[in-house]
Parts: sequence; structure tokens; C-alpha cells
Amino acid sequence: MVITSKKDYPLSKNFPYYLEHLQTSYCGLVRVDTRMLCLKNLKKLDLSHNHIKKLPATIGDLTHLQELNLNDNHLESFSVALCQSTLQKSLRSLDLSKNKIKILPVQFCQLQELTDLKLDDNELICFPFKIGQLTNLRFLSAARNKLPFLPSEFRNLSLEYLDLFGNTFEQPKVLPVIKLQTPLTLLESSARTILYNRIPYGSHIIPFHLCKDLDTAKTCVCGRFCLSCFIQGITTMNLHSVAHTVVLVDNMGGTEAPVISYFCSLSCYVNSCDMLK
Repeated sequence: MVITSKKDYPLSKNFPYYLEHLQTSYCGLVRVDTRMLCLKNLKKLDLSHNHIKKLPATIGDLTHLQELNLNDNHLESFSVALCQSTLQKSLRSLDLSKNKIKILPVQFCQLQELTDLKLDDNELICFPFKIGQLTNLRFLSAARNKLPFLPSEFRNLSLEYLDLFGNTFEQPKVLPVIKLQTPLTLLESSARTILYNRIPYGSHIIPFHLCKDLDTAKTCVCGRFCLSCFIQGITTMNLHSVAHTVVLVDNMGGTEAPVISYFCSLSCYVNSCDMLK
């Protein structure tokens, strides 16, 4: 079903329950119609060109949803609840272009079935630092945002198409940021042990703020983890190393972008110094 004007939008009757594809664009919607959330067979939902500011968590109850188009709305966030919903297993394509999103939660990278992700024309200041976990991602477009650099796990992507044109990429700093402590604090040492040995944790076992610390731990280039004790360096990466087709990042014909890297120890930094040159 395709509806592309306010006058055609159904106000008094429900959508057919058997719908698999639904497009309601240019309808002036300010919220997601709850009647849509009852369409349990829905595979494709297009809500582009409306005025939606917030997404209900119940979108995550659409267990067969594969494509979600929210292009040209007023969204400022994509909730953790959606990232941890059944969309983890079903969602393949997500279009969040032309919204007002500044940051995506780290849990966004749990949407591991994503193959196509469009983030153009938002206000993004960073990618989720675990973006490398999106191993099925093939199409990524985040042009005209405010990205100063890319996270280190960006190197783990294997894309067919990448567009980062028009971002505010910074020049790599010559000197690294050093936040090493000797000896390691008990918190740092415990966190590294939990993460390295993949010991299960949750708010029912340890305080919520500690769970958040563990969820946002940084990954060293050696594969180990670090919390607040690390060396941070920025280098440049040729985007062709992660994508077959790359849109130029600027009007000068560049295909390189700055990448932030973390090192859990001085030895890791020294061993990787060639990479930082």
C-alpha cells in the first residue's frame, strides 16, 4: 500500500492486516500511527518525508520488518530499546537520512543483519565505536555530517559502497594523548579481565554504571580492552581499504580519513608506531 498525501491517509479505518509493504510519505505525520504496529506481516515500512520526532519502542515488535525508511523527518535519536529488539534479527536496510541525529548508541551495532545504512544529512559527531561489529554491512552513506574522525573498529568493515563526503574531518595530531596508569587501578584491571575472558555481566550482577563502563570499553589495536587507561592516537586511513567504491571525501579528490586508535599499554603503542606515521 502506497499513500503519498494527507487527503489519502485513512483516518477512520484500519490498514489491511495482511500488509507486507506500507509507504506513508508526505502525510504530515508527527508520530508513528499505532495501527501500523499491529501489522505483524510487515516487511517494509516507509515513513519518509514526514515530521516524526520520536520512534516508539514497539516498532521492535514487527518481527518480520526488513526495511525501515525514515528519511526526511525530525528524529534526534535512535533508541537503545529498538537496537535491542527483534530488529536485531530482521532489519536489513535502514534509512535515517535528513534528520537531526547527533549520536547513535553503542547498542546500535547489535543490529548485525544490516546490509544498507543511510545517515546522510544529519548532525552526527561520531559513529558508534563498535561499528566494526556490523559484519554484514555493505552500503554505508553518511555524507554531510559533522564527523571529526572515524572509530578504530571502522577498519573491520568490508563494504561495497562508502560515502563520507562533506564531513568536518580533522587533521591527525602529531602527539598522542597518554592516559596510562601504573599500576592499573582495580577497576581497570577487573574490567579488562571480564572483557578479555568474555565473562557474562549485567545490571542484575553489578551496578548499572559499571555495566555502562564495560559496554563502552575501548578496543586496543592488539585486540585487548581498556577502560580509562590507554594511549590515544589518530592516523589516516585510505577508505579503499574497507570499501570497493568510495565517494571522494572532499572537493580535492581525497579518499583518506582520520581514524582514532587506542593502545592498552606503552608496548602496544611502540609496536604500532609505524601505523601512526
